[in-house]
Amino acid sequence: MNICVFLSAADLDERYTGPARDFATLLGKSGHTLVWGGSDTGLMKVVADGVQEAGGRLVGVSVDFLAHKARPNADQMVIAGNLAERKALLLAKSDAIVVMVGGTGTLDEATEILELKKHGKHSKPVVLLNTAGFYDGLKAQFRRMEDEGFLPLPLTDLAFFADDGREALAHLEAEIGSR
Repeated sequence: MNICVFLSAADLDERYTGPARDFATLLGKSGHTLVWGGSDTGLMKVVADGVQEAGGRLVGVSVDFLAHKARPNADQMVIAGNLAERKALLLAKSDAIVVMVGGTGTLDEATEILELKKHGKHSKPVVLLNTAGFYDGLKAQFRRMEDEGFLPLPLTDLAFFADDGREALAHLEAEIGSR
């Protein structure tokens, strides 16, 4: 499976890097391919290292103004002209999406992917990996949106919130396997 992972390129502490490394090892050992923003810095590097060290493939999609941070030894690296093109390529190259911890760029990617799914532009499973409760507030906001009629379909049809990497990967494998 080609699994797109949206996540931060920032250097973060162990409460995020440890679980990210564990998830990456699971992906690699399971024979999956990481599709990611291509950066060789911060949490992106941690995940790419873990997947590669565990035998998985790396497909990066960087963007022209960040190309100098692109991982040099990825199995494939594409340089997009802008962020919109990058997001489209990441979605096109993946079978499933995992949203890990991140900042505004990660949130932008996640909401666009969910908006496209809401409108039927893709049917790929989306998991928000809620490491250390990072997405508790977003989950509450989505539930409020659902309860107050802002979502035209159930939240469970849009996204799955996983507490750890094992739960995230099990959900994706079950979703893809049932198709």
